[in-house]
Amino acid sequence: MLKFAIKNLLSRSVRSFLCLMGLTIAIAGMVGLFSIAGGLEETVSQTFGKISGIVAMQPGAPIPLFSRIPRAWGAEIKEVPGVAIVNPEIWSRVNLIEGKPVISPPRFLFGTDLPTRLELKHGIYREAIYAGRFLTLEDRGTLNTVISRQIAEQHEKQIGDKIEVNGQTMNIVGLYESGSILLDVAIILDIEVVREITRFDPESVSCFYIEQSGEIANDELVQKIKDQFRGRELASWQPTALALANSSNTNLLQDFMTAIDDTLKGKPPAEKNIDSKAGQGNSNSAISDLKTGKTEAESAESALEVRSASDWGERLDTFTADLDIFLGLMTGIGVLIAMLSIINTMLMSVMERVVDFGILKANGWSDRDVMLLITAESSLLGVLGGVLGGILGLIAIAVVNWKFASQMHLYASPGLLLFGVVFSTLLGVLGGLYPAIWTTRMTPIDAIRRG
Repeated sequence: MLKFAIKNLLSRSVRSFLCLMGLTIAIAGMVGLFSIAGGLEETVSQTFGKISGIVAMQPGAPIPLFSRIPRAWGAEIKEVPGVAIVNPEIWSRVNLIEGKPVISPPRFLFGTDLPTRLELKHGIYREAIYAGRFLTLEDRGTLNTVISRQIAEQHEKQIGDKIEVNGQTMNIVGLYESGSILLDVAIILDIEVVREITRFDPESVSCFYIEQSGEIANDELVQKIKDQFRGRELASWQPTALALANSSNTNLLQDFMTAIDDTLKGKPPAEKNIDSKAGQGNSNSAISDLKTGKTEAESAESALEVRSASDWGERLDTFTADLDIFLGLMTGIGVLIAMLSIINTMLMSVMERVVDFGILKANGWSDRDVMLLITAESSLLGVLGGVLGGILGLIAIAVVNWKFASQMHLYASPGLLLFGVVFSTLLGVLGGLYPAIWTTRMTPIDAIRRG
């Protein structure tokens, strides 16, 4: 039966080839699209697998770059039981390197407090040094820097060379490579140097990197830090456009320029304004809390958002779940076209051979035998389309990862490739069912007469 099916497909090679190519491209597209989410998951998993500590930053800020919190809060965090080291950090976007605008991939100035950074048991960047050295206490107040291998190769720099960043000439003393495109984007300097270069507010930092003492579990420590700052007022981060829309001032241009100026200077966000409606809402909330037995301190929101590696992972799972839905809808268009192509190919093939099927049935072939032959042909197309689509998808992924190594990372898991083959085979079977059923409904004499 299988040999018969192969001969039938080869006898109409052009039509079979076109159908196979349609299915191959559809499966390759599916593998390529879903490898975006797979690559994102793998990248974040690799990144946060290297981060053992937790990060405290402004509520609502997606990453530390957009966060602004009071510098003095670091001392309070240090007093929380279970906290070993608190390392203040400042993050700022790099606009120019060697006089050229930086657009993609993005680069960041990373200012870290060197005394506390050197005390960390697990320093991500320090452990990733592969040439030169990491910053020491002697580098405080200097323009000595450690940059990633990607930045060094992009601008053809080595240890001992100078690199101009945002108009400042820096001395390269070390090169690092973490293996994560999310981490290999930093130009590391002393925190006070970055503060001066970016005119960052002296009383603020972007975030605090916290290393645990190991006395209590991560989740418990996160809750203790949040409780320490519960009830304090610090405005949640929101996009500039939304902040301007919610502003009560009528001079939108002035507000816009002020917002840009504050962001560039690194000033902390203004405290929340409480109007009459908000006050009424707070009163209602207080009454509700009294009914449930909560105190004012327990019901208030924390002024700090504290995230561990598992928290980032949960946020990613939510994002990739939504992304998978979108990618599934996009893939469905190609899959539908491929399935219609199979149905068309098999239907035309069956109609051309209707006399042959009538003769076979007259010579003892059952309806089941005819159906098996047709579905075998369509299944072969499905299997080959799945295998070729997977191979084509892997080739495309390899090319993209090589060509845009510093900008994105795609990953097709073995499970995704296996799903592609199984799904393609299922499409082939379903595509051949209608022509098979249509053929079996004819009697031998009807099939011969129709031919």
